[in-house]
Order: sequence, then structure tokens, then C-alpha cells
Amino acid sequence: MIVASMIDDAQYIHLIGAGGIGISAVGKFLLAQGKIVSGADSTSSPIIDDLIKRGVVIKIGHDESNIPAECDLVVYTEAAGEDNVEKVEAEKRGIPQLGHFGWLGELSKQYRTICVTGTNGKSTTTAMCGQIFIDAGLDPTVFVGSLVPGFELGNLRIGKSDILIIEGDEYKQKMVQLHPEVTVITNIEEDHLDVYRDLDHIVETFQQLVTQTAKSVFVNVDDVNSRKLIGSRIAQYSVNDVIGYELLVPGEFNRANAAAARSVARAFGVSDEVMRKSLENYRGIWRRFEVVGELNGATIVSDYGHHPTAVKATLVGAKKFYPGKRIVLCFQPHQHNRTRELFAGFVESFDEADVLILVEIYGVTGRTDDATVSSRDLLAAVEQRLGDDRPLSYAKDLVEAEQQLRDLIEPDDVVIVMGAGNVDSVARKLMV
Repeated sequence: MIVASMIDDAQYIHLIGAGGIGISAVGKFLLAQGKIVSGADSTSSPIIDDLIKRGVVIKIGHDESNIPAECDLVVYTEAAGEDNVEKVEAEKRGIPQLGHFGWLGELSKQYRTICVTGTNGKSTTTAMCGQIFIDAGLDPTVFVGSLVPGFELGNLRIGKSDILIIEGDEYKQKMVQLHPEVTVITNIEEDHLDVYRDLDHIVETFQQLVTQTAKSVFVNVDDVNSRKLIGSRIAQYSVNDVIGYELLVPGEFNRANAAAARSVARAFGVSDEVMRKSLENYRGIWRRFEVVGELNGATIVSDYGHHPTAVKATLVGAKKFYPGKRIVLCFQPHQHNRTRELFAGFVESFDEADVLILVEIYGVTGRTDDATVSSRDLLAAVEQRLGDDRPLSYAKDLVEAEQQLRDLIEPDDVVIVMGAGNVDSVARKLMV
């Protein structure tokens, strides 16, 4: 069994899937501890480039020779299959291995850990919570599944206190590997149905996290599924808790995220004045309604939304934040299984888009992804729902999506490029 002392003692750590937003933060943390870090990933990326600049030796493509002879610990992305050649090689050599969240779980034993989890809003709430704690002088360490403009390391902030804030991913029940003192659950919905049986199974997993949380669990009283959770440690928060706060980020969902962060900060004794000022100065994070620039007078936004509820809430928020402006959505569904299982929800999620481009579905390596559904099917269903009173189109790839956007963008449009796959590159290229 790998214990925390072994994590501390390991000096040569190899990262499998080093370019992931979560596991890359592990690499940066290890570097700050003076460890020697290597890694591998299937493709290059800006995250990989950043790790290399910081001193991580990274190979593109997986091969058993990528693991250095001196390696005494392997940390792998949970997306890596059991047949990954580097995992197999580490097993042959007897090198201890931990998944990304297995490693975070061991780290969490050494801190007063706050786990921020839920179907939607995890990254934003984690960043909000981290910023409040920083502004309050509590000097936390924060792991977030996005890039935070105020964090020198982007997806990681290393503090000197005993407080650790972690975004808890619910995919493959990863968050239950943590050992939190405090947990906040933003909401619970059907998602990741390639690893969960159904909604009841998802609720059961969050209930497990409630049970293993040492002190307090904050749940969203406005969310029907979160209200199913039981336990003496549970306290409720509501979007009404931040009535009067003037936030710079749009949408009712961001007010709910702010309320969640506020509930945690209050439990740690942060004053109302500090919480309000911090939340009202919060300007967002990478790909969470991130305004990346303007093109011919149109505002270009990149957003990570990939669940029907998040898509709908983002569009509603955009309509209120930009009254009277045309909302153009370029959406790339993420993973065939999710699109198929939540198909009806997706069809209903685009109502507030004045213009819609549906890019072909982004297939995810290592996931149940049999490609029996296409964005063409989704478009046909949306056309049946909305009729022909607005522009609706299909793009077979990102090149076509970018060209369609360039052809139709008008001054004063708000263009939202949305999805958890590689569609973000379209938003960036529109700026070139």
C-alpha cells in the first residue's frame, strides 16, 4: 500500500498523461517540492510546453522507455487504460503507482482539506473559494481544473498554510478518494453515464463523500438532487445568500457558485466584508465564459460548458448580461456517450441561441465512445424543435466551424465557442 510518507519520500516521479489540466498541477507541485519530474502524453499542447519550460522532461507518445531508470513513483491520469504501456512497464519494474486523485487523496491527509465538487460549477467555485481565502490572508494551496489569471502557476496556487482547496472530479468517483474536512457540493445531475448506472448511483456516490467528510458539508438547497443527501454534517446554502452582490461574471449559476464559496469561507471565519469584496472583484477563469477578445466589433467568448444544464444556463446568462445583442453559439458536444444519453436535454438547451453551429462530436480516447450518434442527429432534432426562424447549421470539423463563424459574425454579436473538447482553438484563431 502506498502511504503519504512514500509520496513524501519519492524523488523521481513520472507522470502518465502529463498534459491533462489536473495532472499537470501535480507536476508543478512536485517541482516546487524539489522533486525530479518526467512525463509523457499522446500529443503536445500549451500545457505540455509550459511544463517543459518549468523543467519537466516530457516525451510525446507513450513508450516503456519513457520511464526513467531512477523513477520511484508513477502518477497517472485516470483516462489511461490498464493496457497503457507505461503503466504495464511500471508494474513490471515494481514501481508504485497512483492515479491523479489517488495522489491528491494522500496529499489531502496532510492538510485541512476543502473538496469542491458537483456536476457543474466546480472550477469556478474552487477559484472563487481560493481567492476569498487568499484575500482573507489564509494562504491556501489550491488545485483547480482550469487556469486562474491570478495564480502564477495557472491551475495551482501553493500556499504556506495547512489549508488545501481541491476541485473534486466526480468522473469515475474520483472525489471519494479525497479526505476532506469540509465539502461543498454545487449540484448533482445525470452525467458520465458511461461509468454511473443512473442518477441514483450518482447520488449514492456523493452520499459516500458526505459520509467521509470529517466536519461540514455545504449543499445547494436550490438543487433538487442535492437535497436528497442526508447527514448531520450537512448545511445548506442558497443563491439568495448573495442577493445584493454585484458580480462581474454573468448568470444565475455564477451567483450560485458565489454562494457556495461564501458558505465555505464563513465556516473558516472570513468576514462578510472580505467575502463580498473578493467575490465582486472576481473576473473569471480560463474557458469559463472567458472573453478572449473582439472580432469586427463582436465579443468572442470561450466556454467549457458540455452538459445540457450548463449550456442552457450560460445562454440565459449571456442574454441577461448582453441585453439586445445577438447570441451566436458554436457548440461542440463532448463524447458520444454523453450526447446519446443526454440527447433530449441537449435539444432543449439551445433555445436562447439566436444562431447555432453544431460541430461534430469530440470523441474521447479511453471512454465508452461507439460513435452511434452524430451532431447531424442533434441538429435535425433542434431544427424540428425551433423551426426555421433562426440560422442553424452543422460543421464537420473545426476548420469549417471557424469559416462559418467568420462568414456570419456581425458587429455587436456575442459569439460563444463552447465545449470541453478542442473547440477552444476556434475562439483563439478568430483573434488571429
